[in-house]
Amino acid sequence: MAYEWIIDALDQTWGSIDQTLRPRSLEVYDLATPCPGWSVRDVLSHLVGFELMGRGEPVPLHEGPWPDYVKNPLGEINEAFVESYRSTSGAEVLDLFRDTAHQSLDALRRRSDAQWEKVGWSPEGERPYHRFQETRVLDSWVHLQDIRDALLEPTDDHGPGEEIVVNRVEAALPFVLGKKVQAPEGVFVQINLSGRLARTILLGVQDGRASAVAHLTGEPTLELTTPVALFWRRVAGRISAHALLSASATDVRGDQALARSFAEALAVIS
Repeated sequence: MAYEWIIDALDQTWGSIDQTLRPRSLEVYDLATPCPGWSVRDVLSHLVGFELMGRGEPVPLHEGPWPDYVKNPLGEINEAFVESYRSTSGAEVLDLFRDTAHQSLDALRRRSDAQWEKVGWSPEGERPYHRFQETRVLDSWVHLQDIRDALLEPTDDHGPGEEIVVNRVEAALPFVLGKKVQAPEGVFVQINLSGRLARTILLGVQDGRASAVAHLTGEPTLELTTPVALFWRRVAGRISAHALLSASATDVRGDQALARSFAEALAVIS
């Protein structure tokens, strides 16, 4: 199967979530995660709810105003599922998560290549089904790190989830610089990421458009050096712009105002 790697990535990531929480006491499910407004139980409930929604299950009813951290219609759907499990014990939600994950993996293994390539709904708009499921890996892997951070055991596992996250982050940066920051013509940014997936990313605004560039002819307007783990956490909104820029492992050279604007605009996935 052409997309077996996506199934394997989901299996590995979901299995890691289960293994991380299986031996824990009930108290850990109430710990706050870096995902705004959500506890460990809520993160699990979201993962369960999204899989159920994908199978056509109705969205639970919600009454009253939405919390401040709910920003869009998809967020409302997510929150409705999360709310529906807040009175359920964490251990029960974990069991439900494991059962739901197994059912989803079995269903994915039965899909033909043509079904994987069919275009349909996704959180990013109309996309091929394989792109949708790749996003499920991204979302699940980030939430695995949310759980580990809540447990004060931040150990990014260097599997396919991390690669998808970092590659998506890199692909989003021209949008950040051009559309969100609205950097002027002639601005060039160099981002040096350290870690297993270390890379140097060069961005420039040329002819009114921000894009990745192959090389710089002079000094960059801004050079930002930071670990991969800090950078993706800012892009996912798990740490603040100030936390990224002020971290001891981060080095900022060049236009400081641009650095602040760029760091503020980085939160593009959640």
